[in-house]
Order: sequence, then C-alpha cells, then structure tokens
Amino acid sequence: MSFEIERKFLVQGDGWRQSTTRQIRIRQAYLAYDGKTSIRVRIKQEKGATLTIKSREPKLRRLELEYPVPTLEAEALLLLRKGAVIEKDRHEVPAGDRTWEVDVFTGENSGLVIAEIELQHEHDRVELPAWIGREVTGQRRYYNSALAQDPFSAWPKREHAQSGH
Repeated sequence: MSFEIERKFLVQGDGWRQSTTRQIRIRQAYLAYDGKTSIRVRIKQEKGATLTIKSREPKLRRLELEYPVPTLEAEALLLLRKGAVIEKDRHEVPAGDRTWEVDVFTGENSGLVIAEIELQHEHDRVELPAWIGREVTGQRRYYNSALAQDPFSAWPKREHAQSGH
C-alpha cells in the first residue's frame, strides 16, 4: 500500500526559477471527491496519464493509489469531471538534499504558486529555501480538488495578496 507524506507552502518571489532542473505541463481533473476520498485523472505532457485515488483528510500522511491509464482514455475521463480542469506547470527544484515541486498554476488558478516537498516520515525536518513562504499544509482550499471547485481567480483580491501574488 502506498502513502504520500507531503508539506505544502506558498512561494514568494522567483528565486527558485534559476534552480529548476525539469518542467512538465500537467492537466488534471477530479471525477469524485468527498470528505474522505478523491479520484483524480492526470495527464502529464509527453509522460502519459494516471488515475489516482487519495484519502482526503488534510494530514501529512495520506493513502495514495496510482494506476497508469491510456492517455486517450484519460482525455475522455476529463469530460466526466466535477469542477474545473486544473492546469499547472510543475518545476523540479533541488534545494539542499531534497527536490521541491513548484506548481505554477495557469487557467482559472493563474497567479497561485505552491511548493510541495515529499517526506519519508511525518516528522522529517526540512530546511526551507528563502523562496518558501507561508505553510498551507492541511488547508483544504489549497488542495487541487478544492481549487477545481473554488478556483484562485474567484477568491477575494485581499486573499490573493495574502498568497504572495
């Protein structure tokens, strides 16, 4: 059984960009979600597609089961989504002995930039690069499934400023 342990942070500034080693375009949508689970289809540019089932409690450690699916079938599943398609450019950014994933959202979530770091254990210590802002781990509104329902573009302008953008 597979688990995901990650922390999420808002990003401040562009200081991370010069360290990017890889970038990939992602489109994803949610087929089902409730307070307990979510089912997501994701298409990565030139990398194929996956169907993912995740437990939804906003904790560091969550169940995550991921299965490859043909891209053509994933495209068809996108049409069955609930809410908006999440579009983002994911940047891999090494910092210290870890690699961060910095998601620059486009489309309805344009202006939002979130950094995630995967951990081996819930209590792993993480050295935060200078470009890391406020931690949003556990704040539902910053999770992709919530952004599909309540996109960043619909948030009040004062909340955009609090998000660093």
